[in-house]
Formats: sequence, structure tokens, C-alpha cells
Amino acid sequence: MGYVLKMYPRFSETFIVHEILQQEAAGTQVEIFSLRLPIDGRFHQALADVQAPVTYLSRQHRVGLFWSALGEAARDVPTIGEHLPELLAAPADEALAAVEVAAMVRRRSLEHLHAHFGSIAANVARLAARLSGVTYSFTAHAKDIFHEDVDPAALAARLREAHTVVTVSDFNREYLRSTYGSDAERVVRLYNSIDLAAFPFAPKGATAGPARVAAVGRLVEKKGFADLLTATAELVARGHELHVDLVGTGPLEGELRDHVARLGLESVVSMHGALPQSAVREIVTAADVFVAPCVVGADGNRDGLPTVLLEALALGTPAVATPVTGIPEIVRHGETGLLVPEAHPSALAAAIHRTLADPDAAAGRARAARELLEADFDLREHARELQTIFRAAVAEGTAARTGAAA
Repeated sequence: MGYVLKMYPRFSETFIVHEILQQEAAGTQVEIFSLRLPIDGRFHQALADVQAPVTYLSRQHRVGLFWSALGEAARDVPTIGEHLPELLAAPADEALAAVEVAAMVRRRSLEHLHAHFGSIAANVARLAARLSGVTYSFTAHAKDIFHEDVDPAALAARLREAHTVVTVSDFNREYLRSTYGSDAERVVRLYNSIDLAAFPFAPKGATAGPARVAAVGRLVEKKGFADLLTATAELVARGHELHVDLVGTGPLEGELRDHVARLGLESVVSMHGALPQSAVREIVTAADVFVAPCVVGADGNRDGLPTVLLEALALGTPAVATPVTGIPEIVRHGETGLLVPEAHPSALAAAIHRTLADPDAAAGRARAARELLEADFDLREHARELQTIFRAAVAEGTAARTGAAA
């Protein structure tokens, strides 16, 4: 099967790398098609274990290149002319990528295409599947569903034509079904999952020195890190001794550093930038509380179900978070963590204080979170369910082609 991705590899999308590794471990032969060259200068160690070959698709918009690719693909996809109107209606780079993928599907006898995110990659997979006569599926996350730039008609077509659409939370599934009706009837929930064996649970003990607070993610609006800094200032003003480790990079880095300075938190907050997964794990393991203060951005963008939150809970680090999209499905207030309203620094400060003030209760919530992860968020079970989806799609596509030939 082929994975169609906007960019591979991407430092912030380790979940895709681990998903591909699990598919390969289950015996699936995978090829990767990337619409963009990678721009990250950092890569996680797990990337070296991926066996799948990677093809980087053309990004040139020259008419001659398109027609040349179309002619070459037509030798493998004789019915390509039937789909010219739809190809010509698509953005040039997506149409060209779809033509290239369709030709490689035929040459390499691929049986199914899967994309991550319901935007550009899903559209290329959709068009390539149409051209080549195979099935396709995609995983919908958050920005590709909720951002103000989402084209509802285009997303409806991708939902409708996909064999299956996977999404990462019950919240997302219900939103898609209520918004898109019958077009979303093949949406299934398959949680973001992690390799629990790689994140061994360790109950928290007494901490020497200031309490440690950890937060990890891209420095963008939806992560809510400005609220964490304001909450930290409130706690420091009340006499709490703590240190905040903020890991990540992004467009708001300058604003957040300025916010740290305005609040006088230079000695309290360490902004580490991007770190490899091993270093992130050390920081999260050492923390007394992990904070995910996510918010819905002004543009509608929001987190789906942050993988790093699952990792923190797996390690036994008590969590404080906000009830954005799928987060309450893992952080159940008072049971597996604490939830506070989004964009409410005072409530965030109070929840951090509650966690630090009663470590026994926090440890109990952390143990309950680990049990929930083991029941519903294990990567190996995720891989088995995903492979079942892929096999069903292949079987359906084979039956359809056989029936058409008969």
C-alpha cells in the first residue's frame, strides 16, 4: 500500500513514523509518497527503522511537465482521459502529484492508498485512487477538520469517496457525522496511540528543590502556552517554588520569550526549543506535572489528541489540561487528571497547585490514566485495527474490479 503525505519526514509528526513501523511489523509492504521535501533539520531516531521507499513528487507547475507526466501515466492508466475534467479542476500541483501516484500504483501493483490529514494529501490520494482504480482512506486529525480555511464541499467529497476515514477522537467523529451527514457515515474513531512498552510507568516520588512543570508542543496559538506562563506568574506571586520546562519551537517563540520577560520569569521558565524524543522523555519523566493548556485558535484551529499528552500519562506524570476536542477522552477530570476551562490562567494555576499540593491523589490519577491507556491507546492494537481496515478496503476494491471486468 502507499502512504500519501504532505511532507515526510516531519519532526512534529512522529505518530506517522510509528504507524508505518507498526504496519511494516505486521507484514504490510509500504511505499511513501511525499508532496514536499522535508524542511526540518532534526529527525527522530525511529526514522532510521522505516524500510519503506520514499518518492518525492513533482512541485513544478510548468504545463509541459504536467502533460509529459500525463502522457507517461497514460501508458499505465489507460482510463486517465475519463478523469481529465476533474484533474483540470484541481490545483495544478495536486493534479500532477495524483497523476504521478496513479502511475506508480499501477507499475508497483499497490492495492490501497492512505493519507494523513484530510486536506492536500487526502485529495491527492482521492484523485490517484480514482485514476488507478484502487481504494483509499485517510486519517483526519484537527486542523484539517476545524480550521477556517477548510472547504466543506471539498472535505465532503473526500469523506464520501473514501473507503474509510479514521479520526482520532469520538469528538471528531461526532462532529464530522453531525456536520457532513451521510458523507461521513464511514468515519471511525481510532485513537492516537503510543508504544506503551517504550514509555514505562513510574510513580512519582518526592521532589527535591522546586517542583517541575513540563509542557511540550509547537509554539502556536492552539497550544495555549501564554496561559501557562500567566498561570506560572500567579503561582510564583503566591510564593510557590517551581520551574517550568517548555519544549518546542514555532512562530510564537519570540512573543512567548517576551511574555516570559514581561512577567519576570527568566529564572523560572526554561525554553528549550526543539529536542529529540529521548530528551523530551527525560524532561517529562522528571516533571511533577505535565500541562496541556490547549485552546481553540481564532482561526478555528485546535489540537486533536496530543500524542505528547498520552506519552506523559504513560510515564506516570500527572496531567492538567483543557477540554478541547478529544482531550477529555483521556484526561477525565478527577479520575485520570484535572481539566480546567480553556484560556483561564487562574483556573490553570489552581489545578497545578492542587496537583503539587496532594501528590498521593495526583499519583492515583496517574495510575488510572495508565490503565486507560493500556485499555484503549496501545499502538499495537491500533496497528491491528488499521490493518483490518486496509485489508477490507483491498478486498472491496478487488471485488469491484473483478465485477467490472466480468
